[in-house]
Amino acid sequence: MEPARPWPLAEPARPGPEQWDEAGEFKAQVRAHYDRLAFGRDRWYRRNAAYHAYLERALQALVPAGRSVLELGCATGSLLAALRPARGLGIDLSPAMAELARRAHPQLAFQVQDAETFDAGGTFDFILASDLVGELLDIAAMLERVQAHCHDGTRLILTFHNPALEGLLRVAQRAGLTMPPARQNWIGPSDLAGMLELADFAVESARTGLLLPALLPRLSRIADGPLSRAPGLSYANVVNLVLARPLRPRPRVWPLSCTVVVPCRNEVLNVEAVVSRMPSMGTHTEILFVDGASSDGTCERIDEVRRRVRGIRDVRLIHQVPSPASAPNPAALAPSAPESPVAMLRLGKGDAVRKGFEAARGDVLMILDADLTVPPEDLPRFFDAIASGKAEFVNGTRLVYPMEERAMKFVNYLGNKLFSSLFTWLLGQRIRDTLCGTKALRREDYARISAGRASFGDFDPFGDFDLLFGAARLGLRIVDVPVRYRRRRAGVSKVRVVRHGLLLLAMSAVAFRRFKLARWSRAWR
Repeated sequence: MEPARPWPLAEPARPGPEQWDEAGEFKAQVRAHYDRLAFGRDRWYRRNAAYHAYLERALQALVPAGRSVLELGCATGSLLAALRPARGLGIDLSPAMAELARRAHPQLAFQVQDAETFDAGGTFDFILASDLVGELLDIAAMLERVQAHCHDGTRLILTFHNPALEGLLRVAQRAGLTMPPARQNWIGPSDLAGMLELADFAVESARTGLLLPALLPRLSRIADGPLSRAPGLSYANVVNLVLARPLRPRPRVWPLSCTVVVPCRNEVLNVEAVVSRMPSMGTHTEILFVDGASSDGTCERIDEVRRRVRGIRDVRLIHQVPSPASAPNPAALAPSAPESPVAMLRLGKGDAVRKGFEAARGDVLMILDADLTVPPEDLPRFFDAIASGKAEFVNGTRLVYPMEERAMKFVNYLGNKLFSSLFTWLLGQRIRDTLCGTKALRREDYARISAGRASFGDFDPFGDFDLLFGAARLGLRIVDVPVRYRRRRAGVSKVRVVRHGLLLLAMSAVAFRRFKLARWSRAWR
């Protein structure tokens, strides 16, 4: 089926007051951090001479002299000057850094702008962001701005630290061996490749270099050269370097509507924010609350908000468990109903998601947890990935950007890491965060997943593995989209670590039998 005509992507997210305050506060902290370090920048440069010399050599090999070059996060301009551009523009958030760069390199131009919102006034042959993606609040926003400054021959160069060395690099920063960043996203090459593809870039090459001893005195000579490319030792390289080119034209976008399913139980304080902060996506956006027998007035608040926004927003409410008055057979809801742990968990979030998807009217189905630990403002990127055909199943990942303090308990973090590694192996597709509640897929693909559910069972308490299993079984293309994970502002978490963890292990055993054992048995025949 061909689309009748191109259709616009989701409207850009408009952060609510809380997000504006957070972004503004974060940018102010970053600016103050680098203003404070600016006059010692050259000292850090000399202290890490091997590291900066490596970057200069690697980039000079990719960027011929005499071209137009834009550097984002240029600091005092030393790297941009080393590339000898005919037209060079450096952009940095720190006014002190930009002023020092102007004094040191008067032949180049430097501006104080934010890499996530900048306007450089034209296109460039090369756009460089060295050690920048690890410090951004929103990497995708930066890539969208870069697209606006590309011509067909533009090349984007990104360098960033190896996330496998996170612990050692943190020790080096605290010991004063390297300049401390304002913050650090520990993003890997595969994560960045996925984000580049979603932003309409194609990766031309990706490589690593510079062994860890480059950060240690008197050992830098062994950090570069053939040794850094040796099998096994390359995992200890500090630098990742990715070269990408823009894709033209953007893929056509299907004219799709969407339904955002919001499972909720006792979330009365979050209802207003869910509706007011929800972006408009596609041809129509439906917000569908699925209430799980709330006792705090959640349903009444949803009804009140729905009446108030009628004609402006499409808000619906369905009940996960019918009330006795509305049930066709009230006796079916008698206290004699099963109360085993598995039976009770079937009425948890996973059941709410399934009932919401069945009742949804939109073409694209999305999940948003009512606790708002994932901001609604992040949802347009999920919709766009589906609507543009770049993904068939979009899975949110909370493990790229730093989490807000107290957003996730340490034991939950370890569990996420464990199940992510386990499911990447089981499903044969990289899954960075299996337990993130925010997901998106087409309605017809969900119908196919639902039809094959019997092969896995329906005892997933959250619905995450149920959807991932089904998507993998159907061979859908699963794409991770990073989200900014917040701590809960109101209400109480429904997660029970031990009970739910045991059920997730049981589901892992089912996946092992269905995927790995079945594949191995076919190979042995």
